[in-house]
Order: sequence, then C-alpha cells, then structure tokens
Amino acid sequence: GEAVFSTGMTGYQETLTDPSYHRQVVVMTAPHIGNTGVNTVDNESRKIWVAGFVVRNPSTITSNWRSEKDLEAELIEQSIVGIQGIDTRALTRHLRDRGAMRVGIFSDVELTREEMVIEVRKTQAMSGAYLSEDVSTEQTYVVPAIGKKRFIVAAIDLGIKGATPHALAARGVEVHVLPFDATYEEIQAVKPDGVFLSNGPGDPEATGVYAVPMIQGVLAKSDLPVFGICLGHQMLALAVGAKTIKMNHGHHGANHPVKDNDTGKVEITSMNHGFAVDSQTLPEGVVETHVSLFDGSNCGIRLADRPVFSVQYHPEASPGPQDSYYLFERFAAAMAANAKQAAH
Repeated sequence: GEAVFSTGMTGYQETLTDPSYHRQVVVMTAPHIGNTGVNTVDNESRKIWVAGFVVRNPSTITSNWRSEKDLEAELIEQSIVGIQGIDTRALTRHLRDRGAMRVGIFSDVELTREEMVIEVRKTQAMSGAYLSEDVSTEQTYVVPAIGKKRFIVAAIDLGIKGATPHALAARGVEVHVLPFDATYEEIQAVKPDGVFLSNGPGDPEATGVYAVPMIQGVLAKSDLPVFGICLGHQMLALAVGAKTIKMNHGHHGANHPVKDNDTGKVEITSMNHGFAVDSQTLPEGVVETHVSLFDGSNCGIRLADRPVFSVQYHPEASPGPQDSYYLFERFAAAMAANAKQAAH
C-alpha cells in the first residue's frame, strides 16, 4: 500500500476503520499505541480498511473501561498485517522529506531486498486509483434523526465514516446514505432538503467519473444546499471547474491547524488526504474559505451566490474537540433558510 504517517496520539481505532485509509499503510507517529484496546462502538465502518499498521511500541496492557479486546487480537481477527519495533520517527521524517510512497511489509520470505522492492513496485500507485467503489455501501440505508426530524439529507457514500451521519442525526437530520454512483434522479427520489458529499479514499480525479456529473446535476437542476468534506470537498471543487493535485506527503491525523478566512479564527482539525484542491485553479464565483497553516494548502471553498460549501477536513472527528461543529449548524441553517424561501 501507500505509506503515510498519522499524527494522532489517540484515535487509532477510528483511523483503522476509516474507509479513507483503504490501501494505505499507516505509520503512527505516537510511540505507544493500543493502550485503550478496541470496542465495537468506536468503529467508523464495518471493518478495518488499512493495508498495514506500523507502530513503535504497542502497549502490553489494555486499560480502559470501554475496552472489549486488545488491538493485536483485532488485527489478527481481521487479517491485517501489523509491524512493531520500527523507528517510526525516522520513517516519518523519511516520508515527510521524500513523500508518500508505496511500501511492503514482509515476513518469513526468502526474498532479497531488491526482490522485495520489485514486489512493492508491482502494486498500484495512489495517483489514478479509483477506490470509492470498494468502500461504498451497495444499498441505500437510512440513519434516523435523533429527536424531532427537521430535514432529510441525501449523503453520497464515497467512503463515509459512521460518525458523520450520527453528527447530522443529532441535529434533527434523517440521513439517507446512497451508493457512490447514485444519480441525480436517485437523489431527488428521497426528496432531500440538502446533499452531503462524504470523505473517501483514492485519487479525486479518478473518482470524479461518477461523482462530478452527479454534483453538476444537483447544482444545475436544483437549489439544494450542498456540504462536502475531504474527498467530497475535492469532488465539489472538480465539479465547479477547479483542479486537484497530489501532495508530497499529505495531511493525516489530528492537530492540524486551519484558518477560517471569513472569521480569522483557527480551528484544530482532523485530516486524512493525500490530494488537495489547487487554489490557483478556483474559477470566478468560488471563494477560498479555509487554508492550512502548515503549508497554505486549500482547506475549504464556497460558492459566492448559493449555500454550497465544503472543507478538506473532518468536522465529525472532534479534534478540537468542537472547533468545527459549526459547519453542521451552517448546513442545517442553509436547509432551514432554503425551506423557508421555498414556502414563500
């Protein structure tokens, strides 16, 4: 898989089960991983998606009242290769300096170093990889609103995390999660008040074969509010005429500072992306709303004349812990305003 480093000190279970990490080998920068074990509640999807897991010192003790099993047992049960004892600091510096790259974890094989490299090079690079089809739901399902139902949202599953529909449901949203290749007509069939574009793995330009025409249909044929995150943010940018680029090593994990250009506030965010929207290609009428304070890369856009916006990070991941929750409120407010306008 593609080796990336993740800067989260906690949240390894959410990382492992995040579909955005499909076909990636995750290197944890925090040296001690596994101390809180794993449980069934914190999973972000139906399985572990990472291709491999690299840590320095796995915890020998699991100590948390919510723990149901230890990390190693869960990795073994799901046939995920992990490796320990690695100098993850040196490996992280290498990936930061040389860029994300394909990697292999080998065990008990009689191959030379050169033969191992040949095997690694046979694997598909992340550039050009279309992976949403692997991780998306096959059938539409509904996450009911918590409390009084205020809105219906059509959420396009490009690799959605479980925390996202829950965050919407907590705000009175009934979430209809649709497959990656849902059409505009299928979206309209659920009579939504808004459309949500989820996170997901792979190259956005490759993924756009289905998502971009669908988004362009939503924008052209309706006045529905649209909210996208991560890969969904990149899909929206492509749909309005911008381009995306492959980053050197990307942004993965927690503690990523992002500036809100509209307010000047800085949010502490959670990210997982190896591609970014090229802010130099944003067309007229598209406003850059957020930027990374690490490297100045684009982290958010909005359309100037309608309630359509997206961010590169994960507001549902609670890294701040609540710095980015306002985005869900903004989406709900846009749907309320749109419904009020339609009523008149």
